[in-house]
Amino acid sequence: MSDAGEEWQVARRRKGAARKSNLHQVSLNSTRCQEQLDIGKTIKRIRDTLSELRCEEFWQEWKEQLLCAASAAPSEKEDTDTVTDQPGRSRDGRSRQQLECVCYGLGSFSSCVSARYQLAMLMLLLDAGQIPLKDCSVYDPAFSSGERDVLRELGLTVLTENEEGKRLVTKPTLFYLMHCGKALYNNLLWKNWSARCLPLMIIIGNSFSGMRDRTIERELKRDYSYITQAVPVCEETQLPCPSRLIDVFSDTAVITFPASGLNRLPQSTWAEPPEPQYQHCPDLEIIQREAQS
Repeated sequence: MSDAGEEWQVARRRKGAARKSNLHQVSLNSTRCQEQLDIGKTIKRIRDTLSELRCEEFWQEWKEQLLCAASAAPSEKEDTDTVTDQPGRSRDGRSRQQLECVCYGLGSFSSCVSARYQLAMLMLLLDAGQIPLKDCSVYDPAFSSGERDVLRELGLTVLTENEEGKRLVTKPTLFYLMHCGKALYNNLLWKNWSARCLPLMIIIGNSFSGMRDRTIERELKRDYSYITQAVPVCEETQLPCPSRLIDVFSDTAVITFPASGLNRLPQSTWAEPPEPQYQHCPDLEIIQREAQS
């Protein structure tokens, strides 16, 4: 890393706290620097970072855990009431459907080294999971117009609408949510709160059990009820992180929702889940879309 010393001073941040304290400032900084963003140079830096990560020992474990989770994911046409005995195959023996990918909250990767490492890791995961670049949708309100151009040049699909995480899945989907706020995870769970949709999701992001342990119990139950309910029925595999990248990849897990566990819950669990409102969260760790006038 040629300019590591200076950049790490900018990038260092406590895990989970960055999005809350820097959301608006990052957006302003991105707007100011978009005019002088060198797209070619930025892409080269991303690819150099990707090559660096590919040589890291911990990357192999990330790759193996993604492939393991992907092999167990059902297709959207498969009956999720039963668990198959053949990983990577549906009940009729056919290969499982190709994953799609959604990435929220990446941050300003042209000015923040942590975000650039996270983008490079995303690219590696897409390659490992054989997910076409065009099938990966990315969004962050902090992206400058230059950064959106970089992402399109890389081949990714840049979303134009702030979905606030409220995306309904209809096929196996990898969600890459690095150091995002609890509200975004909670919104995603709410939108897919059914025994049919949850098993279609693979999340690479902050550990749900870690969120539970760091949050006052009554506040988690009141404000983030879907995370609260998901903790006992999801499966988490903690991903390794070298000490020098602790601010980039700490507290990251692969999270899945096996149908076998969901089907043991009472049907009342899924009855008309109310949309989260966050009335008691003045410091909400998410940029919400502007209300329509």
